[in-house]
Amino acid sequence: MRKLALAIAVVLFAGLMVSSQEKKEAAEFKVPPEEARRANPVKPEAASIAAGHHLYASQCAMCHGKDGDGKGDLAEPMKLKMRDWKDAGALKDMTDGELFYILTKGKGEMPGQEDRLTATQKWHMVNFIRSLARKAPPAKAQD
Repeated sequence: MRKLALAIAVVLFAGLMVSSQEKKEAAEFKVPPEEARRANPVKPEAASIAAGHHLYASQCAMCHGKDGDGKGDLAEPMKLKMRDWKDAGALKDMTDGELFYILTKGKGEMPGQEDRLTATQKWHMVNFIRSLARKAPPAKAQD
């Protein structure tokens, strides 16, 4: 009985250590400055955005939502809190290089696509994600 209680205590302690380590890593996440400054070599033209949309639909929509609203099928059950990319302000402080880096290396529970997608494919996805932002609503005419 003592061995079982000790085993349970060890498992719980290990779980707490992993959880606190994951929280610490998430809080310390930083994109290296040289990566943040990386320029997007792919123009955000219709063909690039369409290619990015195709990749996004198969790789990202399950968590980030098919429309980029952060409400994909897995977001709620996994308790994921993600940005609504349809909100123009959601990415205003992020460079294309930062988005590329996150797509490559991953962030938090999001796995990186370093070995799964080419650099060009990731740049297409950056262009698509940027295209999701709503335009500001037209100002109402004053009478």
